[in-house]
Amino acid sequence: MKRQRALWVSTSMSTRGGVATFVREMRETPIWMEWDIRHVATHRDGGIATKLAAYTQAVFVYLYRLAVHRPSIVHLHLSSYGSFPRKYLFELIARVVRKPVVLHVHGSDFSVFYDRSPRLLQTAIRDALRGAAVVVALGEPWAVALRAIAPQSRIIVVSNAIRPAQQVEQHSGAPVQVLFLGEIGERKGTFTLLEAWRRMLPLDPESPARLIVAGDGAVDRAREMVAELGIGAGVEITGWIGPQEIPALIAASQVLVLPSHREGQPMAILEAMARGLCVVTCPVGGIPDLIDETCGLMVPPGEVEPLAEALGRVVRDTELRARLGAAALQRVRDEFDIEVVCRRFDGIYREIAR
Repeated sequence: MKRQRALWVSTSMSTRGGVATFVREMRETPIWMEWDIRHVATHRDGGIATKLAAYTQAVFVYLYRLAVHRPSIVHLHLSSYGSFPRKYLFELIARVVRKPVVLHVHGSDFSVFYDRSPRLLQTAIRDALRGAAVVVALGEPWAVALRAIAPQSRIIVVSNAIRPAQQVEQHSGAPVQVLFLGEIGERKGTFTLLEAWRRMLPLDPESPARLIVAGDGAVDRAREMVAELGIGAGVEITGWIGPQEIPALIAASQVLVLPSHREGQPMAILEAMARGLCVVTCPVGGIPDLIDETCGLMVPPGEVEPLAEALGRVVRDTELRARLGAAALQRVRDEFDIEVVCRRFDGIYREIAR
C-alpha cells in the first residue's frame, strides 16, 4: 500500500509567534511520522534581504518536494497581509498539480485584511478559500467570518492545541511573577498593562509582584513608558526571547496577562494554561474559545482600572490563582490536548487524500 505523505508550509519553526509554536508542537506528535510530513519555511525573522532569500529558497524547495516527495496533502499555514500572497502562490501550484490543500488560517485580522484589501486582492482571497479542499478556522467566530467571505468554501473549526504539563507552584509569601508574552504594542494591550500595573501598586505597598514583558515590537516605547511611570523597580522589558527560553520563563511565573484588543487564538494563553498559570485576559477574538471566567479572569479590552483590579486580586490571593490555574490546566487536558488535535488532522487528511 502506498504510504501517505503530507507537505507543510509555514513560517520557520524558529521564528516568533504562535504559528511557529503550533508547528513545533505538532512536530512532536505521531502524525508527523505517520504522514511522513516534510516542512517548507517561507519566512524567517530578519531584514528584507533575509526574508526575500527565505521565500525564494522556499519556492524551489517546495517544487522539489512536490516532484520528489510526492505528498498526498499540502497543508498551508497562513495569516494576513504579507503572509497571504506568499501562501496563495503555493496553493495555486498545488492546485495545478492536483494536490488537495488544507488552508489553515491563523491570522486574527483576516477579515479586517479582506475588508481593507483592493478588489483584485479580495478576488484572490475568495479564490484561495474556495480552492482549498478544507479551510481550517481556529474558532467558530473565525469560521463565521470566513464563510461570509466565501460561502462556498468548506470551513471547519480546529482549535490550537498544546501538550499539558505539570502545574506550576502557586506559592505564598514570595514575589508573584506576572508574565506578558507576545508582540509588544497596542493590539496586545501592552501599554494598557503598564498603566494598570502602576495603578495596581498602591493596593499593596510591599509590591509582592514583578512583571516580565517578553516579546518583540515596540520594545523601546515600552521601556520609555516604564521609566515615565516610575515602575522600573518591579518591571522588566526583556524584548524578544527565543522559543527555547519560553518554557523556563512560563515555569517560573504564576500569572499570564494578555490584555489584547484583537486576537486569534493566542498560543501564549494555551502555553500558560498547560502549566496551570492563572490567566488574566480579554474576551476578544478566539480567546473565549480557550478560556472563560471558570478558569481565568476576563477584563474589558483597553480599560485600565478593571485590569489593575484583576491583577491586584490574583497577586494577593494565592488560593484564587491556584484554583483558576488548576481549572485552566484541566480544560487543556479535556479540550486542547495536542494528541487529540493531531488525530483530528489525521482524519481530515484521510478523508481528502487522493
